[in-house]
Amino acid sequence: MSMKNLKVWSICFLTLSLSIPSIAQQPVNQLLKNLNGSLKVSVKEFNGTALLTEHIFHKNFLHTKTGSWALEVKTTSPPKQRDVIEAVAFFRLNSGVAKSTAVAVSFDFSKWNPKNYVLVPAAVYNGNRYRSIGNGYNPDYPNDMYYNPKVPLTISNNPRLSNEDGKASLIELQSGNVATPAMCFYSTIEKKGFIVLTEQLTKLGANGLTISETAKKDSCSFSVSAPAVRKMAAGFGDFHLSGDLAPDWKQGDEVELKFKVYVFNAEGIPELLKKFMEVRKSLSGLNLPRNLLPMSKTFELATNICKGNFVQVEAGSYYLPENNKDFQLGWVSGMMNTYPMLALNDKKERERVMAELDFVVTKLQGKSGYFFGGIKATGELIPEKMSPNFKPVQTMVRKNADVLLWLTKHLLLLKAQGYGASIKPEWEKAARKLATAFVRTWKKDGEFGQYIVPETGEIAVYNSTGGAIVPAGLAMASDYFKEKEWMEVAANAAKFYYKRDVEQQGLTGGHCGDISQDADAESTFGFLESLMALYYYTGQKEWLDRAEVQGALGASWVFSYDPVFPPKSAIGGLKSNMAGAIWASIQNKHAAPGICTASGDYIFKLFRATGNVLYADLIRDIQHAHSEAINMPGHITTNYLIGSSMERIQLSDAEGKGSIGNFIQTRNSWTETNGMLMALEIPGIYLNVDTKKLYVFDHVNAQVLSNNGSGMILQLQNSTQYDADVSVMAETEKEKLKPMGYTAFLSWPKVKVKAGETIQVKISSSNGITVL
Repeated sequence: MSMKNLKVWSICFLTLSLSIPSIAQQPVNQLLKNLNGSLKVSVKEFNGTALLTEHIFHKNFLHTKTGSWALEVKTTSPPKQRDVIEAVAFFRLNSGVAKSTAVAVSFDFSKWNPKNYVLVPAAVYNGNRYRSIGNGYNPDYPNDMYYNPKVPLTISNNPRLSNEDGKASLIELQSGNVATPAMCFYSTIEKKGFIVLTEQLTKLGANGLTISETAKKDSCSFSVSAPAVRKMAAGFGDFHLSGDLAPDWKQGDEVELKFKVYVFNAEGIPELLKKFMEVRKSLSGLNLPRNLLPMSKTFELATNICKGNFVQVEAGSYYLPENNKDFQLGWVSGMMNTYPMLALNDKKERERVMAELDFVVTKLQGKSGYFFGGIKATGELIPEKMSPNFKPVQTMVRKNADVLLWLTKHLLLLKAQGYGASIKPEWEKAARKLATAFVRTWKKDGEFGQYIVPETGEIAVYNSTGGAIVPAGLAMASDYFKEKEWMEVAANAAKFYYKRDVEQQGLTGGHCGDISQDADAESTFGFLESLMALYYYTGQKEWLDRAEVQGALGASWVFSYDPVFPPKSAIGGLKSNMAGAIWASIQNKHAAPGICTASGDYIFKLFRATGNVLYADLIRDIQHAHSEAINMPGHITTNYLIGSSMERIQLSDAEGKGSIGNFIQTRNSWTETNGMLMALEIPGIYLNVDTKKLYVFDHVNAQVLSNNGSGMILQLQNSTQYDADVSVMAETEKEKLKPMGYTAFLSWPKVKVKAGETIQVKISSSNGITVL
């Protein structure tokens, strides 16, 4: 709605508002009263970033010393939905001027409980109400964090609510800091959830998202402003002056601020998370992924790069995991990029993969069974998160979880390919020894910790969800080696992490090697891997139920919409649609193309098991955002090879306003690895032959043309510049009931569709494909 020439409108509302104050705000207040909340609409005047005055609308007009304002709040509620209101607040300066002024809608809650769970997607989890250390990227741990089973969860210096009595809190963000412009909380007393969604920006700039809590912690306000005016902007574990400026207004200037509010019954944090996933696109609308690069082309280019990165150095033989010759195990590709190379079923690459496995198990496994996390090309071990006061070399628990998972996956793939005889006893012995070490640690400490000493098996740093992937690795190893006890430990550990971290704190964290115990996306998706592994091996629905909650937590880290980037930035210039990019952690304030480091096939498995299309949308978005970051002719994202990619998709000003929308001009092999894995482990097209429903993950268009007793006719269109080799997974409702195995992709037939071509194919009940 335009508000130009609205003098008559404001006069009419003047009469109405004198008799009935805030009529338009009443529906929102009616919804909020279930949480002791109310809506406040205001105009804020600033001196730089310092708030001078806040003028509150008590009616539909407002007079300040310098001008007169008009307000209209329009609300709509979907039929038969009492838990949601969508609104637009229209602001207009009818007369006068307003220097350095922003407008805001605030949701003020009295009878606030500091135990309420507060979520801002990809930025704030459980209010970030934890001990904070350092003032910069990847801070050193204080001595009290080492060998201390009672260490409190400790995060970097991030926006957070205070965990100190008698101290007020202020979290100031702008929409570029978050995966979805939203603020949420779960009320532990009222057993209700609150979600407010807004847009990325108005014509005034990025919207602001502010949470302020009183020193008594008895009231809290969630505010959306146009534009954001923060005193300090959050960096990578520190803060800097934001440089935000509120605009000057003249007579006739106007803006509209959209928001959508949900207040709903919830028994706990899991219900809030699931509701958020359900509604996260409800205001922005469905995003529009572009078909740019077929998954088969991604696989071809990335495997060619990986082939060229096999080295033989003093330490041993391996595929380079990053941008130097030192080897890093797990986390960012080491002994992960070998998996798609093994899947090539090429003799030369298979021998190279076997050489790397030899290198890993002979050079990196400690006496306890745990592995060291890295080794220099010259042969010296690389210590991790070390303190000069503690000498034993330690490494990430997460890297050891990766080793158990991926080593077992290699063994399974070799057997499925018919090369089981080539599996060396040393590899199986190493896997057994590692699994045994995890079981021993669990029995002794009741957790896996964040950092471990490979020589002794002692936990060096406790707490966090550093062991998120361990249950998956133990479950796989239990089945492979027929060790029943390992499955029991996997189940008990998964229940422990789910209850302590997901159910009670609404976060998982401490999974990245360059953060503290901050909430992060990698542990979130890693733990989903574990929950789906337990569902696969046990068939018990309880794991599927937990996986749905974890999938929702994972969605909170993923861009739900296609952000607007500065038009002169690299991403803006490419007009890239970045819905699906995944934010790294609450410390590392940027998104990345894909999961570090995995295909996310467990998200597809969750879709297949539940039929919930939101999970299919999630992994489709992730895959397509990844393609937007790949360096291709006419689509330059790195200064490196065609087919390479990089890890940073920056919408925030954490690195300065000039960094917004600009790629870091280098390559990251882990993003190339997860691209290979997605192309390998996620079908290009999924088809249920009984329901005749299909879902397309690849960069082609597909539709069902007809169906008869002998098969289904599909039409496939490839509008990209590159030939596609599309994998198809077709199954019946009965086949769908069986959880999907780890080498299922070997049985998916493929169909070639040339660039610009439209073809028809027939899919028979036996999953065979015939091009017509």
